[in-house]
Amino acid sequence: MKLDVNALRYLSKDDFRVLTACEMGMRNHEIVPAELVDRIAGLKHGGTYKVLRNLLKNKLVHHDCKKYDGFRLTYLGYDFLAIKTLVNRGVFASVGRQIGVGKESDIFEVATEDGTVLAMKLHRLGRTSFRAVKSKRDYLAHRRSFNWLYLSRLAALKEFAFMKALGDHGFPVPTAVDCNRHCVIMSLVPGYPLVQIRELQNPDDVFDKILGLVIRLAEHGLIHCDFNEFNIMIDDDETVTMIDFPQMVSVSHRNAQMYFDRDIGCIYKFFNKRFNLTEKGGQDGSETDDDDSGRPSFLSIQKSSGALDKELAASGFTKKEQVEIEKFIDENAEEHDSGSDDEDSISEQESEGSDAVSAEISSLKIVDQDPAGVPDLVVMDSDKHETLSKEHATSTSPSGENKSTDPTDDGIEDPKGAESGGDDDDDSSEDTEDEDDALLTKQLNKQRKRAMAAALGRRRPLNSRNAYKDKGKGTMNSKIQRQACLW
Repeated sequence: MKLDVNALRYLSKDDFRVLTACEMGMRNHEIVPAELVDRIAGLKHGGTYKVLRNLLKNKLVHHDCKKYDGFRLTYLGYDFLAIKTLVNRGVFASVGRQIGVGKESDIFEVATEDGTVLAMKLHRLGRTSFRAVKSKRDYLAHRRSFNWLYLSRLAALKEFAFMKALGDHGFPVPTAVDCNRHCVIMSLVPGYPLVQIRELQNPDDVFDKILGLVIRLAEHGLIHCDFNEFNIMIDDDETVTMIDFPQMVSVSHRNAQMYFDRDIGCIYKFFNKRFNLTEKGGQDGSETDDDDSGRPSFLSIQKSSGALDKELAASGFTKKEQVEIEKFIDENAEEHDSGSDDEDSISEQESEGSDAVSAEISSLKIVDQDPAGVPDLVVMDSDKHETLSKEHATSTSPSGENKSTDPTDDGIEDPKGAESGGDDDDDSSEDTEDEDDALLTKQLNKQRKRAMAAALGRRRPLNSRNAYKDKGKGTMNSKIQRQACLW
């Protein structure tokens, strides 16, 4: 959205009061209800609605009535709030032309009362060209819900902190002046972006300076992550200045080596394409080799004592995480031996438990054995199985007398008694035994499935899922049941 500050002259205190009320309501509302804006603003005699109409006309708020009647701030309204605050602080007094535009920010010239020209950067996350902010940047941290205004504010705060810290440590960066909401005020850097430069007097020296900046940043614990020709400024004296810092991460980040190699690769690729500079530093028409032996290595960089990633809590390395890592390393070193012993004991217990379970399962199975041996059957606590065993233990002879087919009395086997039975008795006993075995295995399988379902917590409730259909007086099932009771 184009920044037009002419309307800023005609806004009253009530207008800014309503804009601030919308901003406060957007902390927990995507669309702030009109009643809530009225309560927060606290204007008398319903003046809030009149002010909202004026703000709508200037496109400082957006009206939405799909679900309910509400309003939300636009980027232009957020710009006016930030500019008004900075003007009240005396940071600058006038706004000039636009000097730069990017995928996530706009750059304007501003001037102080004494005529000093500064640069004002307005972060505008959420544009169509750059909407993958949640996956590409770490502004949200642990948060899940967000809006673009809040993300822009986080990006501005992060860039201001990095710019101020790098300037204090002697890095060639713009001087950080002030910050409010999504607006960052910095000194205006004389020069042009490197992408606009066609010729250099000493390209080798500029190349070495730029690579030295990348290595020096890594030695202080930071990686730029977007170090290319668009974020490097060069003046007439070929002095290098780097800009754009919201995406910087720590060297302890899990992808730090990849980001470092990417920054180095961008510089090599640009200087080779624009100035025919090889990796060895010579100027010729040959292309760069695929071998990266001549490039700076991330593993060979020695981190200095003054680590900026600790001071600024850069992404991938925070003070809290550093304390937790050190504590974890100490505990891990002390408990390494005990942990290995515990693992051995746990593995032994698991093996014993698995043997016990397999023994129980095998005991539940009926195994066919030789006639000489009696199979040991584990009888469940049910009277039904005992009666079945007693029934097939006796058989009826053709003469009508009951003869015992159980070859044992008090656990002693009698092979002669077993052979004395006829062939018909043997066939009938085998059939009954097969039926009983199938019945028993079926019951055991059911009990085994129930036990496994209960152990896994997946056992279904006994009542039917359609039990609610039987409830009530007007259902068809209830009428049928009442008639059946009467019959």
